[in-house]
Amino acid sequence: MHGSAAGESMKLPQDDSTGIGPRLRELRRARGLHQQDLASDEFSVSYVSLIETGKRTPSKAVLQALADRLGCSVEYLRSGRDDNRIKELELKIAFGEMALRNGENGEALQSFSEALADKPLLADSSVRRAQIGLALALEKIGSLSAAVQLLTDLYEAPATVVGSQEWSQIAASLCRCYRECGDLALSAEVGEKALQQLDQLGLEATDDYIQLGSMLIGTYSMRGDLTRAHLLANRLVATAEDAESQVTRGGVYWNAAQVAHARGATADALALTERALHLMAATDNLRHRALLTAMHGSLLMESDPPDVERSWDLFTQAHDILVQVGTAAEQARLENDLGVASIRLGRVDDALRHASRALGLLHNEPRWLTVQARATLAEAQLSMGDQALAEETLMTAARDLRQVTPSRQTALAWRRLGDLYQSCGKSDAAMTAFQRALQDLGLRGGNQLKCTSNAFE
Repeated sequence: MHGSAAGESMKLPQDDSTGIGPRLRELRRARGLHQQDLASDEFSVSYVSLIETGKRTPSKAVLQALADRLGCSVEYLRSGRDDNRIKELELKIAFGEMALRNGENGEALQSFSEALADKPLLADSSVRRAQIGLALALEKIGSLSAAVQLLTDLYEAPATVVGSQEWSQIAASLCRCYRECGDLALSAEVGEKALQQLDQLGLEATDDYIQLGSMLIGTYSMRGDLTRAHLLANRLVATAEDAESQVTRGGVYWNAAQVAHARGATADALALTERALHLMAATDNLRHRALLTAMHGSLLMESDPPDVERSWDLFTQAHDILVQVGTAAEQARLENDLGVASIRLGRVDDALRHASRALGLLHNEPRWLTVQARATLAEAQLSMGDQALAEETLMTAARDLRQVTPSRQTALAWRRLGDLYQSCGKSDAAMTAFQRALQDLGLRGGNQLKCTSNAFE
């Protein structure tokens, strides 16, 4: 302050690290403000600097002015406590968690972000709750890179206790996000390490272990490692029989069904899915029940003979729920399923709409699921008789698929593109797609099937 403020203040020891100065500096930085943003006609930038370094104690008037600029109370600057504001922030975190459970992902994101903007006021445990909630909200809206970064920081933080429920939740979420990003190697690495750590702690029979194992089964299946997936599924099924939670047991049968489906045992997959649905019936987790219902529909589509009408009904039931509580990727997958079913039922306009919605949910990012949505779009365009537009869509799909890490999922996508190219009469492009499918499975054909870079053009 130019005069009066300096006169009203007194010098403090320079090592006052627990007083007003450090709190002022921490909160200013948390708000993204500079010292000049706090200065005014009444007190200068240099005076703000003196307060922050503990060389001056501000008057009541200056404290009030600083509190107004920072959006906090005078009591917080003076003592480090602001019980009313802390209660407000705790309520924001609780509201965010409730919004997340109800599928209101945007509101959850906003609540957690607002709470973390006042991080200096919160206890460490509350900060972590908000950060975990923020990461889960980011995942659900499809911001996977941001979610992975935050989850990684939390997973590696010294305060994260290995084996705790919080640690297990973070590990499972990180495993799932890497999988949705298409990085199956990192997804498997996280899941395998987490299970190994739980094994070492003697926690191999817990719900957390089973849920982490179920997540890893999905990763193994996606990358085509069906032997590991099958062995782990059998191990978890045996463990889950002794689990108290029906939901946990249902989750294991769910993943065992995915393995059976990947191995081509559709009848076994249907039986396991129906058992999982029975076990999940009592749970209030609408998202899990909707995802299982959608899987049931997919399996009926592949049965012999296929029950497309029943599949459509199940997809519609799942859609009504997932549009409220599902992640962007889950909603997109179901929109694609609805698109495929619509084509089989001759509802081409519906198929175009569902495929376009899937692409919108995925932000047109190059992922295997995006490629499947483009393939559905191309198939609908072919059904309408617009072969030129379908070929253009297929070319975009092939370009996207070349950017995705090879896996069993990408091999299936290449196979589907090959079938569609054949329908267009594009034999060279079809052969190239089939060859890429073999390569992504770790197999290579003879020289006569060698890929050419321009076969899709």
